[in-house]
Amino acid sequence: MALDNEELRHLLLDLVIRTSVDLPVDVEDALVRGRDKAELDSGERTAFETMLANVALARERRLPICQDTGTLMFFVEAAEGFRRKPFQSAAEWAVSEATRLGVLRQNCVETLSGRNTGNNLGNGSPVVHWHESENARGTKVTLMLKGGGSENMGIQFSLPDSSLDAGRNLEGVRRCVLSAVLRAQGQGCAPGILGVAIGGDRATGYEESKRQLLRKIGERSPEPALAELEVRLLEEANSLGIGGMGFGGKTTLLDVFVGARCRLPASYFVSISYMCWCCRRQSIVIE
Repeated sequence: MALDNEELRHLLLDLVIRTSVDLPVDVEDALVRGRDKAELDSGERTAFETMLANVALARERRLPICQDTGTLMFFVEAAEGFRRKPFQSAAEWAVSEATRLGVLRQNCVETLSGRNTGNNLGNGSPVVHWHESENARGTKVTLMLKGGGSENMGIQFSLPDSSLDAGRNLEGVRRCVLSAVLRAQGQGCAPGILGVAIGGDRATGYEESKRQLLRKIGERSPEPALAELEVRLLEEANSLGIGGMGFGGKTTLLDVFVGARCRLPASYFVSISYMCWCCRRQSIVIE
């Protein structure tokens, strides 16, 4: 039996609510590991303990983990016959209803007028990344909420970059990533998670960097050279001593995910999306 519009609306409303109030287990486990590494009675340990207490309270009380419920980004892997227009309509209803319920903050502002739309709907909100899929099980919908503090720490480099002595190679990429971590310090709500994209154009580079953030903590790239770079960057970033919320310590990043796209011969972009510790992403499969 086909899914009707009302059922789709409520499936997506449940997805929005879960994403806002329930931190994924892999991220929570990484926070626990960060807490356990921190020195006793340190500012970093206090920060981690506060994060974990906040995660538990949000889950228990069904309240947003963070007051900045962020940009809503739907990643849709659409099965054959799953139509975009009904999905868009159902997603917009779910976002508006979740805002009315207080699960989402009124977070969408018209840029020219400065007017808050009041329901998180407007030109470009929510964001929908739509891809056709051959998954026989059905359509997979993943929602990610990305707060403004972490979004402000994103950065894009064009290589070569003489200021970093960074050439068009993985060593140059490494220099860009470590520069971005040093620049961010504790801003963006460290410990962060980095999504990195090599190549593409300026727009698709950032899209790919955000798609990398859908990977689970500890999930390495299938490309050996990139997997090796991910491990090295995580170790080096965590040796910088920035720590949770910039208080100093051993855990500046929870993970680094690197992907690559084809590029023009004239361009070599390194696009970095910074995600805060509150990495809110949940998925459903609509059969």
